[in-house]
Amino acid sequence: MLYFMPRSSLPLFVSSLFLCASVVAQVPSLDAWKVHDPDREQPAMVDPGPGDSSAPAPSDAVVLFDGTDLSAWQRLNGEPPTWHVTEGYIEVARRTGPIETKQGFGDVQLHIEWATPNSGDGQDSGNSGVFLMGTYEVQVLNSYDNVTYPDGQAAAVYGQYPPLVNASRPPSQWQAYDIVFRRPHFNEDGSLEKPARITVFHNGVLVQDNVTLTGPTGHRSRPPYKAHADRMPLRLQDHNEPTRFRNIWVRELE
Repeated sequence: MLYFMPRSSLPLFVSSLFLCASVVAQVPSLDAWKVHDPDREQPAMVDPGPGDSSAPAPSDAVVLFDGTDLSAWQRLNGEPPTWHVTEGYIEVARRTGPIETKQGFGDVQLHIEWATPNSGDGQDSGNSGVFLMGTYEVQVLNSYDNVTYPDGQAAAVYGQYPPLVNASRPPSQWQAYDIVFRRPHFNEDGSLEKPARITVFHNGVLVQDNVTLTGPTGHRSRPPYKAHADRMPLRLQDHNEPTRFRNIWVRELE
């Protein structure tokens, strides 16, 4: 079953949904598929409808980008970011490396809007990524009439779960992710107590339904969990594509 809703009601809906204990999980098996298996079934296309103006952040949100500056962000070495800020959005400065938030986060509701260039194909068409805790990636890609391995298309949990459906708009149009992320928990000896879980709405359409992450996301690999801090920065990837981002905010859920 697919869920559609007006953009204006989505943040409140997501907030309410995850206060409930009876969330039904998406439980696809990974055992039958290799990482980035091209023979894996392609998610069906659905039309999410036209995009609208950027929705304001809730009053309790931590605003990470409001269209003006990158004061909440840094390069991985702690230096100021060199990505471009223009006309209310950030554009990746190619070959300058990823950027991450100065602040660390654990359990969050994240809203982020993005747009890809109208060029390239496969994994070379607007490739970027949203990394929760700098470790767990939701893929950003032009997946409108652009075929690639399903666990690497837009809204995939990279290398693990393709989206339930492909809710992509055409390149150059603004798209939105609304993500609820529950961090992993580790025991004192570093062993895994509870794995991470993630839910993703792409343009208002449910595409990841409370899936359990097998560990960090990786290219051509599914590495195991390794103990890390309870709060870590949000990271955006430089994959040598001029992908754009705007209206980024989080609500802390812990």
